[in-house]
Amino acid sequence: GEMTSAAAVYNPKAESMSSRAVTALLTTIRAKATSQAEFVNAADRLMTLLAEEALASLASPASIETPCGTCEGLQLPDGHDLCAVDIVRSGGIMLEAVRRLCPSLKTAKILIQRNEETAEPTLYYAKLPEDIVGKRVILCDPMLATGGSAAMAVGVLRDAGVKEEDILFVATVAAPEGLRLMAERAPGVRILTACVDSGLNERCFIVPGLGDF
Repeated sequence: GEMTSAAAVYNPKAESMSSRAVTALLTTIRAKATSQAEFVNAADRLMTLLAEEALASLASPASIETPCGTCEGLQLPDGHDLCAVDIVRSGGIMLEAVRRLCPSLKTAKILIQRNEETAEPTLYYAKLPEDIVGKRVILCDPMLATGGSAAMAVGVLRDAGVKEEDILFVATVAAPEGLRLMAERAPGVRILTACVDSGLNERCFIVPGLGDF
């Protein structure tokens, strides 16, 4: 898929994906009429596309030999240099997609839940590998709404010694409000999202959104 600057309007470190496959899968996931089985199938496929793009965005330029010559390309990162972290709520589906593509990476969990009354996040639990410093971190959360949970998770990683520049935050959909908050509170963090939605409603849910993951 192509990358677009739709997200960069709100956050200079953010990119959104743009392809017919992404649009088609998002359409299935968003539709109220979609059955559970169709939703799971489309979500898994979209997570795989996002996970591939996330890994590729951490790749480095490389010159390789082909059977018939040489060619410039991108060398995917070594899994031993990566750690995928899910913000436990529903980040697990995305973390699993990244792990399926790159089985050698480390994984970790940060449990943050949003208070439905106040929309403020609370940190309940964090378990990170001891050697996380120096690794590049893929932080997984299907939705970037207000940005409060994501910013709190980045704070947990920062406290553990991870540099913001080593963090890639991956979300299925992002609201402008969350992208802006991340630009303020975690300006070094890169963000990859499948789509930037129009905004949040009065209950801080993303509109048009995905429903509940």
